[in-house]
Amino acid sequence: MKKIVLVISILFGIYAHGQGFLHTDGQRIVDGNGKNVLLKGLGLGGWMVQEGYMLQTADFAGPQHIIKQKISELVGEEGMEKFYDAYLASGITKRDIDSLKSWGFNSVRLPMHYNLYTPPIEAEKDDEITWLEKGFEMTDNLLKWCEDNEMYLILDLHAAPGGQGHDANISDYDATKPSLWESEANQQKMIAFWEKIAERYKDEPWIGGYDIINEPNWNFEGENPNGCDEEHNAPLRKLMVDVTTAIRKIDKNHIVVIEGNCWGNNYNGIFPLWDDNTVISFHKYWNYNTTASIEQVLGYREKYNAPIWLGESGENSNVWFRDALALMESHNIGWAFWPMKKVNNIAGVTNVTKNDGFATLLEYWKNGGEKPSRKFAIDALMKLADNYKMENVTVKPGVVDAMFRQVGTFETKAYKEHGIPGKIYATEYDMGTNNYAYKDRDYVNYWVSTGERVQWNKGRKMRNDGVDIQVSTDNITNGYEVFDINEGEWLQFTVDVAQTGTYVMDVRYSSEAADGKFYLSVDGNRLSESLTLPITGGNTQYRTYTSKGYILEEGIHHIKIIFETGGFNLNYMEFKKQ
Repeated sequence: MKKIVLVISILFGIYAHGQGFLHTDGQRIVDGNGKNVLLKGLGLGGWMVQEGYMLQTADFAGPQHIIKQKISELVGEEGMEKFYDAYLASGITKRDIDSLKSWGFNSVRLPMHYNLYTPPIEAEKDDEITWLEKGFEMTDNLLKWCEDNEMYLILDLHAAPGGQGHDANISDYDATKPSLWESEANQQKMIAFWEKIAERYKDEPWIGGYDIINEPNWNFEGENPNGCDEEHNAPLRKLMVDVTTAIRKIDKNHIVVIEGNCWGNNYNGIFPLWDDNTVISFHKYWNYNTTASIEQVLGYREKYNAPIWLGESGENSNVWFRDALALMESHNIGWAFWPMKKVNNIAGVTNVTKNDGFATLLEYWKNGGEKPSRKFAIDALMKLADNYKMENVTVKPGVVDAMFRQVGTFETKAYKEHGIPGKIYATEYDMGTNNYAYKDRDYVNYWVSTGERVQWNKGRKMRNDGVDIQVSTDNITNGYEVFDINEGEWLQFTVDVAQTGTYVMDVRYSSEAADGKFYLSVDGNRLSESLTLPITGGNTQYRTYTSKGYILEEGIHHIKIIFETGGFNLNYMEFKKQ
């Protein structure tokens, strides 16, 4: 009787949260009570699987195994392992997951490297498959942190045994060894991996699903090396069916997520579906955010009566983020953006600072010169690992704002409290989308649709909007300034005027070749005449221009600085009561 009561209590505890196991219901993902669940997630890219661009090593070391080689050459195998232990311990902690929850995310996608869970086939004996506890412990901890926050954890095999694509950075593919597709042993290890995962997590309701193979990109019959012209994809379909069959012998509860070839999007030959609890994933980068851009996957959802999920996206401006997520949510499509952390990052929710020591290592690896000492290299690497801790990263509030608040509104929000009288740095303009919080000529990258790559923030500093920001060398600064200003662009600032009165404005700026012109407006009404900023003699030679007095009313207002001509760099404006 006590056992029966205990079972009932456990079941009640699960369903009291109103969730149970996520599963499919026709074209929807629903919880245990049949309630629609719109997944809003973030992928923990760069934690278990490093990609060179996240560490700024892409020019000379893209896949993780080459990054490790570079590190070992400086600090030895033991030093390299010491760094990775620290890196993995710092990369994601409970504080990270708590932060994601507080920002509005309800799910996490974990990109897994198989080699944290099981050795490579060349390290096994007599075709045996053995297991490593490291990856499972990391996954267990992450699941507990997600459970504490009532967030779903989606397990994603990002680096499969042998590597699943010619784009080596993604899956840590080593072309000197058999790929996943060239080795039966690697495929059997992948199947066994998912069996092990299913055994361990089959009863865990906060596991949202099994994303069984990330972005396969391989040519089986076609000429495109990344599988974009494949017509049949027979080996991919067979492996996904085999993995699903193995999972279902153990776990009938959890969603299975599938991905097509060509980085997850070529589904030729993959259908029909073979399991009735399947989600069709697609990945979306650098294209237009129109219904036409997702028409194909919308068709899959309708034809095969299964949910679709944007399993990976990101690496663009806040405008693109806002528009992409508005598009997804208008079609009841859940999403997981990418990534959580990378070095010198503006297009993400956090930025990892590149410490000076690591910058020295990057310079040596790229251009040679005097080899750093082992001690110097270890200290630099350990400092980098420490910089990955959540308490040491820089959170990007504008990115979070674009992914959540801005999706449902064009209203702007103050980036920082600005009082008048007081100093207002140009880079601290309001949060909001282009034409509402600011106006800039280049603000989004649609290169997959247009064939033209666009840098939205040309300086790639501080913020992820179209406004171009660079490091400031002025004596008084918040560290950054607006540059590459063009005619017709503008910035808006929400300000709190303490007292009605007349205020003069000091403008701190620099310019090299041409006078600059601008004017002010308040709450949509023009305040000033055209003001001219004379040439200072160089982009690092700063001058202060003082305007005449203008009457400002007490209270909250929107002040715009509207550029009639460009050619100057803007550091700050300071309003002083006359």
